[in-house]
Amino acid sequence: MKALALYRRVIALSMVWTLAACGGSSPSASGATASPLDVQTKTYPELVVGFAQIGAESEWRTANTRSIQDTANQLGVELDLSDAQQQQENQIKAIRSFIAQGVDVIGVSPVVETGWDEVFAEVKQAGIPLILLDRNADVPDDLYSVRIGSDFVEEGRRACGEMARLLDGQGSIVILEGTQGSAPMIGRGTGFQECLREYPGLQVLDSQSGDFIRARGKEEMAALLRTHGRSIDGVFAQNDDMALGAIEAIEEYGLQPGIDIKIVSIDAVRAAFEAMIAGKLNATIECNPLLGPLFFETALHLANDTPVEKWIKPIEGVYRQDTAAQELPRRKY
Repeated sequence: MKALALYRRVIALSMVWTLAACGGSSPSASGATASPLDVQTKTYPELVVGFAQIGAESEWRTANTRSIQDTANQLGVELDLSDAQQQQENQIKAIRSFIAQGVDVIGVSPVVETGWDEVFAEVKQAGIPLILLDRNADVPDDLYSVRIGSDFVEEGRRACGEMARLLDGQGSIVILEGTQGSAPMIGRGTGFQECLREYPGLQVLDSQSGDFIRARGKEEMAALLRTHGRSIDGVFAQNDDMALGAIEAIEEYGLQPGIDIKIVSIDAVRAAFEAMIAGKLNATIECNPLLGPLFFETALHLANDTPVEKWIKPIEGVYRQDTAAQELPRRKY
């Protein structure tokens, strides 16, 4: 009975998550949906989950952590959440602690893609299901159970398509990259570059890493402006926080963000919608952080030995200035 009651609560939360994430998608939205999971409830122990979070480097990450914590509280799940403060070694220590505790399921958002083989093998040896949440890891498929998260390559392609539309396929672009070696930095960069091949009139002048942090985005954009000045037609920021920092730098340089320099970013946080309403950001590609309900739904399946898809993708959209005002009230992050 407890398992069935918990399952019903998880499904209800998943429906709320889906509506919150996707109910306001613009006509330009196009995304893959998370496939419904076929649940077979059976005798089920109280769920204990260990989660190794990256940190709190952005509004997106804060919303992601809040979604996980809130869902655990609503379900009555015991959650041990570790904040790695952007350090891989801290995540590895946390995972080993979870193994020692004997948790039912382990979740991790890998700060970088590489360097996980040994500790993931330890998780497998302990017989504990492992969920990659949001970010991917460069390991053999048999070292983790499932990945829940966005298609970063597709996000990069969408961002490039928006930039090409804004610049009519002609212009010079600078890129603000995320944390070097991280899955979103690699995937978004790959997708953007793949798409650029279709637009020979677009060229990348320069790129710098802002670590997905607003202050770093401002700092690196200021440096790019000192180097390239008015030659910059567009900025692709690999997350909204860096884009918001870039907006500040562009204004301090004496140019109008969104007009003199077109800006496309990724995440679709509330602050990005406010910037679009103000005319300072041109478009944002959604990367939904509200993964808590889907994470615990999947953890429930894994704890019950119920098969799940290897990669579960949330529904996500593309948002532009012309719909930002009507979409903002619906945003949950």
